[in-house]
Amino acid sequence: MTAVGRVRATFLASWHSFLRRRTAVFFTFFFPVIIVLIFGALVQTQPTGGGLFAEPPGYYVPGYLAVVVLFTPLSRIGSSIARHREGNRFEKLATTPLTRVEWLLAQTLVNVVVIGLAALALLVLTVLVTGLSLPLSAETLLVVPFVVLGVTLFCGLGAIIGRVADSQDGVIAASNTIALPLLFLSETFVTPSLLPAWFRPAVDLSPLTYFARGVRAVTYADASGGALSNLAVLAALAAVFFAAGAYAIPRTD
Repeated sequence: MTAVGRVRATFLASWHSFLRRRTAVFFTFFFPVIIVLIFGALVQTQPTGGGLFAEPPGYYVPGYLAVVVLFTPLSRIGSSIARHREGNRFEKLATTPLTRVEWLLAQTLVNVVVIGLAALALLVLTVLVTGLSLPLSAETLLVVPFVVLGVTLFCGLGAIIGRVADSQDGVIAASNTIALPLLFLSETFVTPSLLPAWFRPAVDLSPLTYFARGVRAVTYADASGGALSNLAVLAALAAVFFAAGAYAIPRTD
């Protein structure tokens, strides 16, 4: 079997495994919907006021997408690795031609499909709930590679967490500890002007920042910064994290 065949077979097995886990399917789509309903419909934005959520609704589109791009890969990949380690499945995989890169690639492709569908649903819901008007142009389609690269990056990070954590509970705790600060300190929901001046340079250290800036550049008319430059940075970071994640996957337990 070729490498493409191995990746395809692993992808199909992981995809069907995901569909069988009905609770996981439900919360993968339900959690971001709740975020949009809370912030978009209940809290709402205050463009003429100050403080948190003082920007127009379009500013927060990257934040809504970041919820699924960040949380889902970290928890799913990390938990999969922890589950494989607990069941000694990596010892069995070591006897097959499937490499660590191929295994992670297949898992990443599953997440790309799942999160791509969730991101599309979020965009539609955001438009319906907030009355947002997204720009319709060829540049808007750059949201697709931003989502793909963001998912790839955090799948790699999730693999590292799965290797370091000693259980599925440990994966969830570590994922939340990393994801929550990133979600609010990466130019998603909190604008840099609301952060202390001494902390603002640290925002550039978050990989999620480049996802947020890039998506905002193609979905928000008043955004500053270029989409392509942020896409290039995100692509480089995704390659690094994916390679590190593939290396972190254990051969045996």
